[in-house]
Amino acid sequence: MNPVDISIESLNLITLAPMVIPIIGALFILIIDMFKGGLDKSLYVMLSLLFLFMDFGALLNAAGLFSQSGTMMGVFDVMLIDGLAIISQFIIVGASIFFIPLVLTNKRFHESSYPEYFALFLFMIGGFQFMVATDNLILIFVGLETASLALYTLIAMHNRNRSFEAAVKYFTMGALAAGFFSFGSMIFYALTGSIEINQIAKVLEADNYSNIGFVLVAVVFMLASFGFKLSLIPFHTWAPDVYEGSSAPMAGYLSIVPKIAAFVVSMRLFEFLIHSNIVWVEIVLYITVVITMTMANIWALVQTDVKRMLAYSSISHAGFVMAAILISTTQANSALFLYWILFSFTNLGAFAMLWISRQKYLPAGQSSDQNYEKFSGLVKTSPVAASIMALFMLSLAGLPPFALFWGKMYMISSAITGGYTILALIMALNSAIAGYYYLKLIVYMFMKEPSVAHEQSVNISSNITLSLKTIIGVATIGTIFAFLAVNPILEFVTAFVYKSGY
Repeated sequence: MNPVDISIESLNLITLAPMVIPIIGALFILIIDMFKGGLDKSLYVMLSLLFLFMDFGALLNAAGLFSQSGTMMGVFDVMLIDGLAIISQFIIVGASIFFIPLVLTNKRFHESSYPEYFALFLFMIGGFQFMVATDNLILIFVGLETASLALYTLIAMHNRNRSFEAAVKYFTMGALAAGFFSFGSMIFYALTGSIEINQIAKVLEADNYSNIGFVLVAVVFMLASFGFKLSLIPFHTWAPDVYEGSSAPMAGYLSIVPKIAAFVVSMRLFEFLIHSNIVWVEIVLYITVVITMTMANIWALVQTDVKRMLAYSSISHAGFVMAAILISTTQANSALFLYWILFSFTNLGAFAMLWISRQKYLPAGQSSDQNYEKFSGLVKTSPVAASIMALFMLSLAGLPPFALFWGKMYMISSAITGGYTILALIMALNSAIAGYYYLKLIVYMFMKEPSVAHEQSVNISSNITLSLKTIIGVATIGTIFAFLAVNPILEFVTAFVYKSGY
C-alpha cells in the first residue's frame, strides 16, 4: 500500500487507546512536577487513579466492540484486541486500581512521595498492556522491557539494602530472560519469515513442522524466558529475595500483574504447538508444572519469614495455573482467568495485611520484618487483623467457601475433563500440602502467646489509614462472598475466551 493511501480509519486507532492512556498519564505527572514540584503525594494518587479509571472505561468500550464485531486488528495490524487481551487488561488495570491507594500511608516509607514513582507505575501498566494486546513478537518485547525497566526502579525506590539487592537480582534475571526471548524470536523468524504468532503457527503447520529440531530449540528459549517472568522452577531463584526486598504491596503486585501478562503471551505461543500434537512440548510443560507446584510447596514449608513463605506460595500458584496452558482447552483457559481474578483479591489482601504490620526498625534479635514469631498471639493484641489475615490464609489454602476454593475446583475439573487425571490428583495433593504452611501462620496468631520481644512490634492502629481499610475491606468481602460472583465471572470469561478461538 502506498503511504498516501493510508487513512486514519484503516489504522483503527481505537485499539491503541487503552495502552496510550496510562502513558499519557505518566507524562502528565512528570510535566506537573517540572512546573510545580513538592506537591503532596495524594494528588499523584488521585491523578493515577483518574487515568486508570479512564483506562478501564476504554477497556469497557473495547469489550463492547469485541462483542459486536469480534477480534480487531489495528495500527498496521500490530495491535490485536481479542478476548484474551481484554480480560487480561481488565485484571491488570483492576489490580492496579486496587494497589495504588496502598501508598497512602505515613511518610517513613518515602518512595511514594516522589512523582516519578507514579509515572513509572503508569509506564509499567502501559507496558504490560502492550504485551497482552498483540501477537507481534517485537511489540511483546517492547512492552515487556518497558514494564520491566519501570518495575526494577520501583523496587529499588523502597530504599532499603535488601531493596537494592532485590532490584539488581531482578534486573539481572530480567536481562537474561530478555536475551532468551530475543533468541527464541530470532529462530521463529528464521523458520517462518514472520514475527506474528498467528502467522508463525500457520507457516509451521503448512510445512508440517519439517524443522522440528529448530522449533523445539526456540520453544526452550521461550519457555525459559517466560519461566523467569512466571517464576517457574528452575527459573524462580530471584523471586523469594525480590519479594522480601520489596515493600509488601509491591510484592503482592509482583505476584499478580506481571504474571497474568506472561500467562497470556505463553497461551498464545505454546497452545498452537500443543494443538499440533508436538508431544515433546507437552512433556516439558507437564514436568515444569508438576515440579513448580511441588517444590515450591516443599520450600514454603520450611520458611521462617511470612513474606518469603508467600513468595514460594505465589510460585506454587503460578505452577498450578500454568497447567491450564498445558491442558489447552477453552474450559482450562477460562479457569486460568477465573483463578487469577480470585487470586488477585486474596493475595493482594494478604500482602496488604503485611504492609500494615511493617516496622521501620527491627527490634534486637529480630532478623526479618515479617517472621512468624512477630505474629505470635496477634489475636490478643489485634483480633480483627488476626481474623482477616486468617481468612486470607484459608482462601489461599483453597478451603471452601472462600475465593480460591472455586478457582482450584474449576482448574482441577478442567484437568479431569481434558484427560489429565493424574495431573488433577497431583494438583489436589499439592493443595493439601499447601494447607500446612498457611495454617502454620494461623496457629501462631491464635494459639501462641505474644512474646515480650515482639509484643510491641505489630502496631496495627498506627499504620492503618482509611484507604488501607477500604482496600482490605474490599479484598475481605471479595474473598468471603466470591461464591456469589463465580458464575457471572466464569460466563463472562468463557464467552470472551471462546470467541477468541482459545
